[in-house]
Amino acid sequence: MKDVVGNPLRLKSVNHISLICKSLDESINFYQNILGFIPIRRPGSFDFDGAWLFGYGIGIHLLQIQNPENIPMKKEINPKDNHISFQCESMGLVQKCLEEMKIEYVRALVEENGVKVDQMFFHDPDGFMIEICNCDNLPVIPLAGDMVRSCSRLNLDALQQQMPQVVNQI
Repeated sequence: MKDVVGNPLRLKSVNHISLICKSLDESINFYQNILGFIPIRRPGSFDFDGAWLFGYGIGIHLLQIQNPENIPMKKEINPKDNHISFQCESMGLVQKCLEEMKIEYVRALVEENGVKVDQMFFHDPDGFMIEICNCDNLPVIPLAGDMVRSCSRLNLDALQQQMPQVVNQI
């Protein structure tokens, strides 16, 4: 019964996010060649232009807007804006690549109980915010009654061993 109470809709996972775009080709290029998504088959019954991409267990559905001038362009990179976040293997490599591609970004650092999480924020061609981080360094600690979790299976054992120490510090 607990599963029903905590998950009344019986959700299983995030499937995709949909993003409107001014230029389908530019957006496909960005998500494919910069973020590493792969194009996948999109149902032919849609009566509007778009593209589906998939990677990292989530789909990106790009929707071509009919009046591209109506999309307000965000210039300022604001880490507090709506965004999607991806974990990476090497923040140094990400920074190097972004600089080589001349993509403007903002760095941030989250520090909690001696655990540091590096973040980089930048925009896609339409101003949607992308975050790249090493967020799996930060344990996911439920507010009540559940076990410690990690965004990464690799760090779960280490986090569970550190849990008594982390809980005592909070």
